[in-house]
Amino acid sequence: MEKRNEILELSIQFALDIIEFTEILESKRKFVIANQLLKSGTSVGANIFESQSAESRADFIHKLKIADKEAKETEYWLLLCEKSSGYPFNEDLKIKLLSIQKLLSKIISTSKINK
Repeated sequence: MEKRNEILELSIQFALDIIEFTEILESKRKFVIANQLLKSGTSVGANIFESQSAESRADFIHKLKIADKEAKETEYWLLLCEKSSGYPFNEDLKIKLLSIQKLLSKIISTSKINK
């Protein structure tokens, strides 16, 4: 039986949710923010996915750190949506992103300790 990979599952679902949300932004003609959010929001999962084939522990940690930076950028774009009048906002995305960020932080710190 294959072990469940929670961070990977969460990041894939988050990317799918980001795609849906950016479609809403685009329908409201908010193209610049939609594009930035689509890039950073889907990159989180892409880097986590790529980390699963890391060549070393250092490579694994590096890829997860990139995912964490992309998550931080995504947090910024979501914050702009939240604070800007005329922009839709999705609180659920913010909550899901926070869960991913906490897990990433935990995995990175544990991986560093277990070198």
